[in-house]
Amino acid sequence: MKRKLISAIGIAGMMVSIAGCGGEGGGSDKGGADAKELTVWLTVDAQNNWPQLVKAADAAVQKKHPGLKINHEYYGWPDKNAKLDAVLATDKAPDVVEMGNTEMLGYMVKGAFAPLDPAKFDNSDAWLDGLKASVTYEDKTYGVPYYAGGRVANWRKDIAASVGVKTPPKTYKELTAALDKIQKKQGGKFNAWYQPTRDWYAAMSFVYDAGGAIATESGGQWKAGLSSPQSLKGLTEFKNVVDSYMHGDKTKDESDRYIVYGQGKSAMIFAAAWEGATAEDPKNDKTGKLKGKLENFVMPGPSGKNMPVFLGGSDLAVPVKSDAQDLAAEWINAYTGSSGQKGLMAKGNLPNNKTDLATLKNDPATAVPATAAESNWFVPMAPGWGQVEKAQILQTMLQSIGTGKKSVEAAANDADAAIDKVINTK
Repeated sequence: MKRKLISAIGIAGMMVSIAGCGGEGGGSDKGGADAKELTVWLTVDAQNNWPQLVKAADAAVQKKHPGLKINHEYYGWPDKNAKLDAVLATDKAPDVVEMGNTEMLGYMVKGAFAPLDPAKFDNSDAWLDGLKASVTYEDKTYGVPYYAGGRVANWRKDIAASVGVKTPPKTYKELTAALDKIQKKQGGKFNAWYQPTRDWYAAMSFVYDAGGAIATESGGQWKAGLSSPQSLKGLTEFKNVVDSYMHGDKTKDESDRYIVYGQGKSAMIFAAAWEGATAEDPKNDKTGKLKGKLENFVMPGPSGKNMPVFLGGSDLAVPVKSDAQDLAAEWINAYTGSSGQKGLMAKGNLPNNKTDLATLKNDPATAVPATAAESNWFVPMAPGWGQVEKAQILQTMLQSIGTGKKSVEAAANDADAAIDKVINTK
């Protein structure tokens, strides 16, 4: 579910052409209420997993606009943005495009998407906070949340039971007490908690749980905040986890975590909700014994509340060059509205809004990810955030902390200095 944020530099050349169109969009010349065709770009997730929802949205819009032709194109995540950048430099832009939520910012900063009226979309007043943030820039809305995926804790029930723990922990104190027992029993080469050091999604959850932030905005300017007392508290606890329970390579990121977990030398991960099930897949389960022994639970935070989690997911946007922006907005609402969300939930996705999310908490099969997603955070919606990610400032800081190359305070101060140099730069 994680999407890599495209660098603003990578779309700069394409945006020269867009700038001439104006960043506001949505004017009478672009509304296109009488357009005869609509072009919708989605990823292969929709094509492979819920094509009936696409057909239902088409039917709803075509019922209101007889004779409207709706064209669909589907793309894989690795090549989607390159194709989008190329077409946005021409006069043949799609009318609707799916974006990973962390991909939105670079395009919004450069004026690629038309502003939308949230009031025209179902449940917009209840959009999940992290998803709402992903489509909002300078107090304007440039997209509609589509669906979400959260993060949960997952552990080996059999290993927990071996130290007398039969149920998932409800508090952070209970969690660390159980992990201490597991670590002692399994020995120093075992990971009671496999937590890749460079995993900034997990580390920043500790920061936000402690009341800190990557950066905050005041008076139109962003300022890094990793060296604040609250952020340092969160980073220090993250270091404690890595020091106490992570005995693997302290320079790794999270990209192959489910593979490492499947090797059977770890008792727990804090990861995307799908990673546990993927680890126990026969293709990844090197022990041959993980099936039925892995269990998701809501990650408790040191603060005493549920750990705030990063929400991955997708948004839908209308390119500013679209000549059918009104129809595009209608299609998006037909697709992501109340009926669409029910269909997406039936396919295992988290909905885009708190109202529907609450219904999932009543089902044992979905209660854990739904409850975990209630407390969430998102990246700073600052013009230079793409440069922060491209430079891997957070990963570098975390590796320095995890390997002991720098103290928590020194690494955070260096990260703040690096962030402040670019975060306000478009």
